Amino acid sequence: MIRHAQAFLRTHAWFVAIFQAALICFSLVLAWLLRFDYSFPDRRILLAAMPILVITRLLAIWRFGLLHGWWKYTGASDVLDVMKAIALGSAAFIVAVHYVVGLLGFPRSVYVLEPLLTCGLLIGVRVSSRLFAEWVRQDLTSAKKILLIGGGHAAQIVITEMKRPNSGYAVIGCLDDDLSKAGVKITGVSVLGTVDRLASVVQRYAPDEVLIAVPSATGKQMRRFVEICERAEVKFRTVPALRDVIDGKVAISKFRPVRVEDLLGRDPVNIDLNAVKSRIANRVVMVTGAAGSIGSELCRQILEYGPAELLCVDQSETGMFYLERELSCHRNGCGQIFVVADIGNSERMGKIFVRHAPEVVFHAAAYKHVPVMEANVAAAVSNNVFALLDLLGVADENGCKSFVLISSDKAVNPTNTMGATKRLGELIVSRRPGNGMRSVAVRFGNVLGSSGSVIPVLQEQLRNGKPLTVTHPEMKRFFMTTREAVSLVLQAFTMGEHGDTLVLDMGEPIKILDLARTLIQLSGSKSDEVEIAFTGLRPGEKLIEELFYSEETICETSCPKIKKARHTPREWGELETQLDELRGTLYVDGASPIRAKIKQIIPEYSYCLEIQTTADSGIEPRRAAMGA
Repeated sequence: MIRHAQAFLRTHAWFVAIFQAALICFSLVLAWLLRFDYSFPDRRILLAAMPILVITRLLAIWRFGLLHGWWKYTGASDVLDVMKAIALGSAAFIVAVHYVVGLLGFPRSVYVLEPLLTCGLLIGVRVSSRLFAEWVRQDLTSAKKILLIGGGHAAQIVITEMKRPNSGYAVIGCLDDDLSKAGVKITGVSVLGTVDRLASVVQRYAPDEVLIAVPSATGKQMRRFVEICERAEVKFRTVPALRDVIDGKVAISKFRPVRVEDLLGRDPVNIDLNAVKSRIANRVVMVTGAAGSIGSELCRQILEYGPAELLCVDQSETGMFYLERELSCHRNGCGQIFVVADIGNSERMGKIFVRHAPEVVFHAAAYKHVPVMEANVAAAVSNNVFALLDLLGVADENGCKSFVLISSDKAVNPTNTMGATKRLGELIVSRRPGNGMRSVAVRFGNVLGSSGSVIPVLQEQLRNGKPLTVTHPEMKRFFMTTREAVSLVLQAFTMGEHGDTLVLDMGEPIKILDLARTLIQLSGSKSDEVEIAFTGLRPGEKLIEELFYSEETICETSCPKIKKARHTPREWGELETQLDELRGTLYVDGASPIRAKIKQIIPEYSYCLEIQTTADSGIEPRRAAMGA
């Protein structure tokens, strides 16, 4: 209420003028009473002089810039200006009364008493307002002063939340790029200007923190907000998600630091997953690689759709321990089975299928680290190709209805072993006869924050005070959030036809160098305070990934952000024979025969041999280039 009254005073000059006019009138009447011993002789003269006095004094007050309500900032200069205004007004009043109006009989003592009383009252109300504001401010010293970026629905909810007793926060104002909102009050809090004025507003009001209350902001907008906050050298956080704002769930505890996911150069892709529930409810669902970044998120989301049983399979004992501990709190009425198993062990997987009879398989188990797989070619092919092939056979034999393979954009014109094995997986899924089991593949970009991906590595280097390592200043990658990745997998499960490869529209590729610089900003450091070291391309890496082959047929789907890639039809028998020959190369010393055979199957595969290790050959390192 106090803040509202002060805001009203400082923004309504006409009210301030009326209030000061009343004080002037009161001073004149009091001076008259003191002069005539508390009586009112010559009332006609008093009433005639009163409007002249009010006009001259208000003009003088206006002349010295005192027709505002910012009284809580009253200082010595304001007191001096009041005295100057009184002196100027008194001179003008005397001239007006004697020489302009010719009002004879006005008491000379009132000329002295009235200015003294008026001066005391005008200075008194200002000083009192300043003292009262200081008292209120002292009462709020424990509250954090908050400045909001955003003047919409989210800001309204946040302000309401912070006005609750003992919230510990006080909103001092909002900034919004909508010029029509300037000066508008949102639940009693003024919009102080546009976001570009943040630095000057921070300098004037000294907020403890800036909260970005624009949950619908695009990546480009969020990057701008971050840069402006960085230049203003102020701490900042943002609201979590638009759905939480709409549901009225935005509390101050839900504000979080700005994450890299907020800074994608595109709007997040929202995929309607209503059709998923009917396809998963009351069915037995298996997730391989369940302890990984994608697998674990798949498990969390699948539980929301009410499967009869969720079968989590992974080779990592430690990963399964933590996954079981997490998911046990979110059973949602379905059974949860946690199996530590190698998907390449057909006998073991066969027993699992016989016992639990999964109808849907999401296959997220694969080796994915490019440099490691370049040095372990046989292991990559064995796990990513033949374990997949064997698993498809086991699933088919045991009545599985749907099989979803997670692939990678590195499968397009691959230059490394990992990408080549993913391409082989796509070919297997597309050409292998269905026999009643629908098999589809999903082609991913880089998943932000997944284990071993570039972002966690850069974050760890930043925490440890080490230089951020970037392979090449021009390296670009397609990025997607974990939520987008899992949504794509689930959507592929519902819309994909046998043999399809589904690809998410991930916008333009993003420079790794730009992400590194963004992480530096988010850490609170300046760009020149953290070193960025360029290490050069590693074996198998290329500057820019691709999403489609030139000969693929790209089709639209019911989801505008998902495209369907169709391969050129070829016989399964031919590929099956080539795979049998590839399996034979696994038992030959060295990776060269394996790579050469992959090259025969995938003519687009190109590679550069820089590393030969004891894991593959035991011979001395050598270099050889193979082009498409």
